[in-house]
Amino acid sequence: MNIQSIIIFIIFAAAVWYIGRLMYRNLSATKGCGENCKCGVDFSKIDPAKTLK
Repeated sequence: MNIQSIIIFIIFAAAVWYIGRLMYRNLSATKGCGENCKCGVDFSKIDPAKTLK
């Protein structure tokens, strides 16, 4: 193998690693809220009669 082939292989491997990392981070679970969580939002000031118009 010549040096050009080695450089191309390293660039290709880095690109595959980067795309794999992006996909993993996109599909992995987050540390955010669970389901049906209000996340600390105060809904007491919202008038339901006004929102249903």
